[in-house]
Amino acid sequence: MKGLWTPAWIARHVLALVLACGCLGLGWWQFSRAQGGNSISWGYMFEWPVFAGFVVFLWWREVQLARKKASNEPEEPREERLPGSAVTVGRPVRVAVRPTEDADDPELQAYNDYLAWLNAHPGARPSDYRRTRE
Repeated sequence: MKGLWTPAWIARHVLALVLACGCLGLGWWQFSRAQGGNSISWGYMFEWPVFAGFVVFLWWREVQLARKKASNEPEEPREERLPGSAVTVGRPVRVAVRPTEDADDPELQAYNDYLAWLNAHPGARPSDYRRTRE
């Protein structure tokens, strides 16, 4: 909880409070204008409290994320057994997979030849490519 009372967080708390109170104050101002006969102010009267609620929502979410980050310690992965099976569920295993070279695929070889030709002729248009058959 100490992390929420650093100078940076105090500034965030004050900013959120000022913004929320400012939005509510502007909503009250629009309400007084609407009662004075300004019909467009009725819409703004409802809009400013929504902005205040959004500021409070963002502040609350940031506080929750900071608290979660502060209490988030690495823990050992749990292993569970699925009911009725011998499969163990835990942290996923990542296996490096090397790309396979498919030299026997004629379409892949033709496409690679086309890309090599385009690379060798940067100013050429794709329609300039003449496929050579061997």
